[in-house]
Parts: sequence; structure tokens; C-alpha cells
Amino acid sequence: MNRERVVFGFFIVLALTLNFGFFLGEIDNPDHHGIVELFLVIIVNLIATGLKLGDRSQIGAVLLATSFVADLQLIGAAIVWTFAAHVTDTGLVPSVMASIVSLSGGALVANIISVSTVVVETLMMRR
Repeated sequence: MNRERVVFGFFIVLALTLNFGFFLGEIDNPDHHGIVELFLVIIVNLIATGLKLGDRSQIGAVLLATSFVADLQLIGAAIVWTFAAHVTDTGLVPSVMASIVSLSGGALVANIISVSTVVVETLMMRR
């Protein structure tokens, strides 16, 4: 068993599951979506992106692209949250929370594509 592949698989699956955990719940209810969980999703996604940087294959390029998309969406969600909570007077109204959760939903789709790609690549490997 290749430890590097295990660590890589661990982080991409953890990124997917944390993202799903944040996304799940009523889209406009801030009580269902915690800021700490969003922070953890961003950190784990950035680690997963770092692990994808060394692969020079075509599959590696697709994985890196999906990781960049997920990072961009999640960082955008964090920026919207920060602006709503600390810069503007609107606060976390339902429309703002819906935008944050929608951005995390886009990252969730990118993470699903990433995990699916790794599973397909693993299944196609010959010993």
C-alpha cells in the first residue's frame, strides 16, 4: 500500500465530507452552517490542493483544476460571510446566507468530481 496515495485520498475525501457537512441544512438559516466548519473546509481543501501540485499527468491537471475551483468558491464564501458580518450593516440575512451556501455547493460539486476522478483512475489501474 502506498502511504502517499492513502494521505492523498484521505484529504480529498475529508474535503468532500466536510464540504457536504457545511452545505447540508436549510440554505438560508445561519444556525445550520457554522463558520468554524467553513474554515475547516477551506483549510482541508487548501491542503488537498497542495497535495495535487506534484502530479504532472493529465488526470493530475484535472484534479488540480477541480481543486482550484473548490478553493475559489470556498474563499469566495468566506469573503461574503466576512463582508456581511463585519463590513456592511446587513448581517447574515437569509439572502446572504443563501449565497454563502450556494458558493459552498459549487465547491461541493468540484470535490465530487475530484473524488470521482480518483476513484475512476484507481479502478482503471492495472497491477
